[in-house]
Amino acid sequence: MRHAETVTFGGGGLERAAHLRGDRTQITHLWSTAGQVVFLWRGKPAMGRSDPNGLPDQLAWMPTDHALAIARRDQAIFLGLNAAQQGLFAVDLSDWEPEDLDAEALGGFLDPSEQRHPALPEDVVFAELRAVMTGMTPLEAEIAATAKAVIAWHDSHGFCAKCGAPSHTVDAGWQRKCDACGTPHFPRTDPVVIMLITLGDQVLLGRSPGWPEGMYSLLAGFVEPGETLEAAVRREVFEETGVKVGAVSYLSSQPWAFPMSLMFGCAGVALSSEITIDPEEIEDALWISRSDMMQAVAGEHAFIKPSRKGAIARFLIDNWLADTLD
Repeated sequence: MRHAETVTFGGGGLERAAHLRGDRTQITHLWSTAGQVVFLWRGKPAMGRSDPNGLPDQLAWMPTDHALAIARRDQAIFLGLNAAQQGLFAVDLSDWEPEDLDAEALGGFLDPSEQRHPALPEDVVFAELRAVMTGMTPLEAEIAATAKAVIAWHDSHGFCAKCGAPSHTVDAGWQRKCDACGTPHFPRTDPVVIMLITLGDQVLLGRSPGWPEGMYSLLAGFVEPGETLEAAVRREVFEETGVKVGAVSYLSSQPWAFPMSLMFGCAGVALSSEITIDPEEIEDALWISRSDMMQAVAGEHAFIKPSRKGAIARFLIDNWLADTLD
């Protein structure tokens, strides 16, 4: 695909410096010598604004000698190096409880709320990554997605999957080791296929319960053990809509840190058109023509709203409309 790595969270060029993760001396040096840290709270990165009246659009980097960072040094995750070869780290502040917390907004489809920690500058807020991702540079978007996914993994993997004993962080946040049996555990990434299924000049869309009214997107589903991407595409489409798929090809991928997936964008050619939805999987599915899809993307369709910008589904649809998939 011509523009594969221009997808949001992809192609940022983060220098991860993975070879340094196990070198405690070097990591300590990077932390103590002009190191920079980005704080996250419940998956929301600390952000600043280039435009005081606009959405947050840039990570709010703090020095590693900030009091909030020092108190959580042992849990810091080494993200890599910036252009000046300074160490970049992520620190989770989810143990902080904001006053007047809007719990309903936090559980919504897209959280518009912002939180400000009293120990951070007044213009720094925690913002939902899905709401601000398209305004960030590719590099900062990749950094934010990486930090969010690794922190989410730590939050859900505090105990050994082999013996059940507590585990602790090693390799600068990129591994956990069991305190009892010594088993190492590594960050988990769940493979997901998301597919642009076409039949002539039409594309197959579906919607899940709980989505905003009128929103439709491409079908998607998790890859099962022992399954190829191609087989997963055919299985998921048939399970959800009853549509049979023939030729399948790979297009692009997107790290999707909600909470820790890797989306494999694929194209598939439908062999049948009749739709029979599985109500346990999706709420609705339909075929939409290229001209109708263009109206939907322009916000002019009678009832269809497309997937949001920044999601790989919208990326694939936009490239399909522009005839730039190859």
